[in-house]
Amino acid sequence: MARRLTALALATVFGAVAAPPAQAGSRAAALQVALHAKGLYGGPIDGVAGPGTRAAVRRFQARRGLVVDGIAGPATRRALGRRGRPSLGRRAIVRGDRGWDVAALQFLLETHGFPLGPVDGELGPRGASALVSFQYWAGLAADGVAGPATLARLRRPPARSILRFAWPMRARVGDGYGPRGTGFHPGLDFPARSGTPVAAAGRGCVSFAGYDSGGYGNLVIVTHRLGMTSWYAHLSSFAVRRGTCVVAGSRVGRVGSTGYSTGPHLHFELRLRGAAVNPLSGL
Repeated sequence: MARRLTALALATVFGAVAAPPAQAGSRAAALQVALHAKGLYGGPIDGVAGPGTRAAVRRFQARRGLVVDGIAGPATRRALGRRGRPSLGRRAIVRGDRGWDVAALQFLLETHGFPLGPVDGELGPRGASALVSFQYWAGLAADGVAGPATLARLRRPPARSILRFAWPMRARVGDGYGPRGTGFHPGLDFPARSGTPVAAAGRGCVSFAGYDSGGYGNLVIVTHRLGMTSWYAHLSSFAVRRGTCVVAGSRVGRVGSTGYSTGPHLHFELRLRGAAVNPLSGL
């Protein structure tokens, strides 16, 4: 019982809140994208139709002379124009498409571990690449067409870690895993002083240790069993190189602020066959 209460307390502190059902969350996210484009919603695209979203709906309804009830029903959807249609599943989505369904698709791809930049209702190159990557990951035809099979798979719960890991350092969690602004944060951030040691979260071998130009800066990737990898980003220095084998607690580097970082911290990810999963499901 004590161990169960401790886990519950950690989940509460670090924000391990159950996500809304995928389909309901994607609808709310599409609504948030449409309202954001109208300049009425400034919160995160998180798929949660909370007070901020409802207030933005009411402002839009008042602006358009609609019944002000905070509910995005058919009349409100029509008034949103192309951003209010079509519903997800009404057509097969391909690169270049725009609309409500594209925003919903983007949100689902990100929450399944395939970040693609801003969720904006327009399927550009990054979104199309994320779609193909997800299809390949899910064992579907990787054709870049979001049809019934792809959408059915996206409506299932996101993957979780299939291994247990140790915490990579003793520090509070700053930014958590999940929606952030119009994008998605695929890991946990641990703010700490530059030079603070960073430990491997589990047994495995280093598959990458170098500079990542995509924003991670100095990055170490450790490959574990069963398709799991752990990522340690923004490091100031390395304690391992490619091919080094480690166990939980082995030093892999030190905290820094390299890459797209605004201050010293460790960015930590867990991935299952390439899909980012909530690290709290494995720690």
